[in-house]
Amino acid sequence: MEKKSKYSLLDNISSPYDLRKLNLDQLEQLCAELREDIIDELSCNPGHFAASLGVVELTVALHYIFNTPYDRLVWDVGHQAYVHKILTGRKDIFYTNRKFKGIKPFPSPDESEYDTFTCGHASNSISAALGMSVAARQKGELDRHIVAVIGDGSMSGGLAFEGLNNASSIPNNLLIILNDNDMSIDKSVGGMKQYLVNLTTSQPYNQVRYQAAKVLRKMNILNDDRRNALIRLGNSLKSVAMQQQNIFEGLNIRYFGPIDGHDVKNIARVLRDIKEMEGPKLLHLHTIKGKGFEPAEKHATIWHAPGKFNPITGERIVSDTSGLAPKFQDVFGHTLLELAEKNNKIIGVTPAMPSGCSMNIMMKSMPERAFDVGIAEGHAVTFSGGMAKDGLLPFCNIYSSFIQRAYDNIIHDVAILKLPVVLCLDRAGLVGEDGPTHHGAFDLAFLRPIPNLTISSPMDEKELRRLMYTAQLPDKGPFVIRYPRGRGVCPNWKCELEEITIGTGREIIKGTDLAVITLGPIGNSAQNVIEKLNNEGNHIALYDLRFLKPLDQDLLHQIGQNFKKIITIEDGVIKGGMGTAILEFMADNSYTPSIYRMGIPDEFIEHGSVNELYKVCGLDEDSIHATIVNKLAD
Repeated sequence: MEKKSKYSLLDNISSPYDLRKLNLDQLEQLCAELREDIIDELSCNPGHFAASLGVVELTVALHYIFNTPYDRLVWDVGHQAYVHKILTGRKDIFYTNRKFKGIKPFPSPDESEYDTFTCGHASNSISAALGMSVAARQKGELDRHIVAVIGDGSMSGGLAFEGLNNASSIPNNLLIILNDNDMSIDKSVGGMKQYLVNLTTSQPYNQVRYQAAKVLRKMNILNDDRRNALIRLGNSLKSVAMQQQNIFEGLNIRYFGPIDGHDVKNIARVLRDIKEMEGPKLLHLHTIKGKGFEPAEKHATIWHAPGKFNPITGERIVSDTSGLAPKFQDVFGHTLLELAEKNNKIIGVTPAMPSGCSMNIMMKSMPERAFDVGIAEGHAVTFSGGMAKDGLLPFCNIYSSFIQRAYDNIIHDVAILKLPVVLCLDRAGLVGEDGPTHHGAFDLAFLRPIPNLTISSPMDEKELRRLMYTAQLPDKGPFVIRYPRGRGVCPNWKCELEEITIGTGREIIKGTDLAVITLGPIGNSAQNVIEKLNNEGNHIALYDLRFLKPLDQDLLHQIGQNFKKIITIEDGVIKGGMGTAILEFMADNSYTPSIYRMGIPDEFIEHGSVNELYKVCGLDEDSIHATIVNKLAD
């Protein structure tokens, strides 16, 4: 008996070419099938859930109207691109999403010709798409359409506004889709408002408009300046009629919307009508994050990446964590509140990650002293610098990978003035399934050269608490604390808050044969290995450096004088990191030990579980064991 297909439409779609064979009335059913498929798949194979449910109709309409992959779709915050992946040849392997050696967690040109640009973080779509639009004009590809899809908070990033500003001032035919999922559709999306949208996006209206412009240009009545002024006037009139303002009315960008982002047939109609228009344009859609799955619609933040769940009842499947060590982020959150209750200068700052970094704990208890500034890492740092300049003590929590966007701000707006800003870098090191755009691999190497910074990394949760306490004491200046995603090693983590002398490391295990120097929680793996090896008769020493800057020179002199063999281990790039600092110190002080550095190699590390990636990088306990044994034998 022939096996019955689960989905009458989706099972027959292997590419957008197949999608475009459907008639317009079939698109609603296809959207329903896609939504069901995503719910079923992500219930057992966790990923970014709510965002993808919110763009089902938009994604279908885009691939239906545009000739992808020749026409370019540039996604922002790539976790909303699951439907895009399913429709572009990856439906049958979507179950491998985010798994080691499976399909990538975010769009990547290395994986598919339909993925036009890397988009692991946010706010880069307009700039990248504008570059593609200009490239198409330069190459004479005037029939190629370029679409930037921005939303899910990414319009709050500064790069988005830089792209908008440039798009308004150079020749291009870019279409920007604003996926606005922060508000519901107004009840009055109909009547005069809908009439206005229908009129301004209709082909007859725009043909008349275009012909009139041509005649006025020939008569020397309409030039570029006057055309831009008319666009601004038109946008202003639309804002009055729509009873809401938008930033685009002051730019030379034609604005359409807002329209219902879940009416697939209307989205397709509007896209068809505006895609041939000359000049930059923006279509504003209102969508509901988590659309079609009631628990996700009600609690979009929880269902952003909910883990496993029951697709029928919506019950999340949560593992029993009683007795386990806490997550580093939760220790941060509780300790920050504890410190803030005693120090009224402390302020919390995070760029759109209050639950991800557990600053929501302070926000709940002290909402007036904790700020979510949106996806704007550079602003978060400079904002913190401004508060610190006038007497406050900001704890600015940014994921390690995302702090890269604020490098200039750290130097110019914090370090030069030695301002007391505490930069807490969550997700440092290898983060797992989110892959190369999210690994916190580079912070140690790129922060180390900056003057006036204190750079630290706790080996466990108790050390994290003590470092946070130390950082908020008087006259400590800019202070960096980096720690990983996931759980620590101390179920009983709530220790007394004590000052740690800046620039001091610790001897964890005494030894004479070989010295192992670690920085951060990876020291726990080294400790497990060394304890086993020493029980077999070896005498290996272990040192927790604790501070990358300033280095513990007394400790390093002691190591340089007593050991001929040194291994350094860090959860960061080998080039320029802690191991490099040790090499420099030994060379500068005329010590000549054999030094072997272990860390993240000089390549972008793929996605997979943290344990799998540690093996790839040679940082798992088996690799540490083998390396130590080999160096002992040398």
